[in-house]
Amino acid sequence: MTKASGIVVQRSFLYTLVLGGMGGVLATYAHWPLPWMIGSLVMVLLVRCFSPLNVQPLPGGRKTGQWIVGIGIGLHFNAYVMEQILLNILPVLAGALITSAVSGVGVWIMRRGGEDKATAFFSSMAGGSAEMVNLGQRNGAKLSHVAAAQTLRVVVVVLTVPAVFKLLTGNANLEHVTAPVDWYWLSIVFFLGGGVAWLLQRFRQPNPWLFGPLLVTGVASTWFDLHIGLPFGASQTGQLLIGSSLGCFFERSFFRYAPAFLARSFIATCVMVVTAALAAAGIGGCISGDIRSLTLGMMPGGIAEMSLTAETLHLAVALVTAMQTLRILLVLFLAEPVYRWWLDRVER
Repeated sequence: MTKASGIVVQRSFLYTLVLGGMGGVLATYAHWPLPWMIGSLVMVLLVRCFSPLNVQPLPGGRKTGQWIVGIGIGLHFNAYVMEQILLNILPVLAGALITSAVSGVGVWIMRRGGEDKATAFFSSMAGGSAEMVNLGQRNGAKLSHVAAAQTLRVVVVVLTVPAVFKLLTGNANLEHVTAPVDWYWLSIVFFLGGGVAWLLQRFRQPNPWLFGPLLVTGVASTWFDLHIGLPFGASQTGQLLIGSSLGCFFERSFFRYAPAFLARSFIATCVMVVTAALAAAGIGGCISGDIRSLTLGMMPGGIAEMSLTAETLHLAVALVTAMQTLRILLVLFLAEPVYRWWLDRVER
């Protein structure tokens, strides 16, 4: 790489951060939910799709954002929260199973549109974009279709679900209550979490830069009863890095490419969201639980995005995280065996 081309690349990274920051500021003044994530996502998406400006995701930006957010989520865990999750493990498991099973509706919609079995299946599974692309590659799916469908699903959920929840809360105070900052413990969980994330990535485990810090921080927070929080601006920085990276998945050709396929993916996502909301209402009624937290826990979005929404709205962050994590693990471990069982059944 020449010096001139290196400068151009560095500028494209800087543009992304500046644009994402501008989007976060504007969204904050507009009182959007998750302003630094959604605002940066929308701003970068619009610039990439409707301007000649070359913006590229910051190398390692999304991983760093997940690292920060994972620590913030883990700090919500404590002994009482873990006890409540264990007491409600059956409803939590039921919610994860229902959300995973509803992915079958997406498969049916895709198949009706003429997609091959592998592409229809792995495009519809709510188990993480990178992970489903990897599984799709092993099974002969169209990777561009799988990546497009997975990205569109997460973005649709992130852009709509927090806004609907904030609308339903009316004029309630949704500002996050600041917990005391303990730099000693934060430095420990930061470096240990990064080390565990690196190991998980080395062994090709899913979402390592979120799960690693989350696991370390959750265990430390529960075991030592920490009751601490991130310093001011840390969560916003994590949201900015994640949101601007998500916005870079899109480009102008994305919306011209296979519009019928994207429409089917959008419809499937809407069906999954509505079904998750109805199932959460049913489960919440049976156990007298918080329907809002259960609904967020069952949404087919990302763990970081839904957990941050719960944090912003003062809901049960640990419960939402546990349900999201369990669903993704179920999909990751069951997707390929279920797909192969489906193929064998069709052949017979």
